[in-house]
Amino acid sequence: MYKWNTEFVGVHFLERSQRLGLGTASPSPLPLLCFLYTMAFAGKWETESQEGYDEFCKLLGIPDDIIEKGRDYKLITEVVQNGNVFSWSQLYPTNKTISNKFVIDQECDMETIGGKKFKATVTMEGGKLSTKFPNYHHTSEISGGKLIETSIAGSVVLKRTSKKI
Repeated sequence: MYKWNTEFVGVHFLERSQRLGLGTASPSPLPLLCFLYTMAFAGKWETESQEGYDEFCKLLGIPDDIIEKGRDYKLITEVVQNGNVFSWSQLYPTNKTISNKFVIDQECDMETIGGKKFKATVTMEGGKLSTKFPNYHHTSEISGGKLIETSIAGSVVLKRTSKKI
């Protein structure tokens, strides 16, 4: 039995250990790392703060009345994860819920808050989920126990920080 002695997310991994059910087929711990990165996203999150909200929404053409409603709204994000399969739902100030289901590294059908449907591939690198929406690039990561979502459209950046509830 080989041991991989690096501590990650507070857990010691034993590579090729029957106790952990990892089997002996692969000498690489990377599939397990991807699994643990993604498990950090699971749960319900509530917005604590956001930067660049007005400018970003205006750039996307969101009406002023919706921007006003959303400015101080505590967006609820719920992430359900089963291996590399995700369901990512967000409840918006218009009481509209958008749910996108995706598998890491596989093209899927997604929807924007405006109802626009598009195809995208969500990737994960270094624990950060990343995808290209029609008008912006979006990343999500866990840092310091917080969900950090960053959306970039040209030089405009929206950064939303959420706490687990």
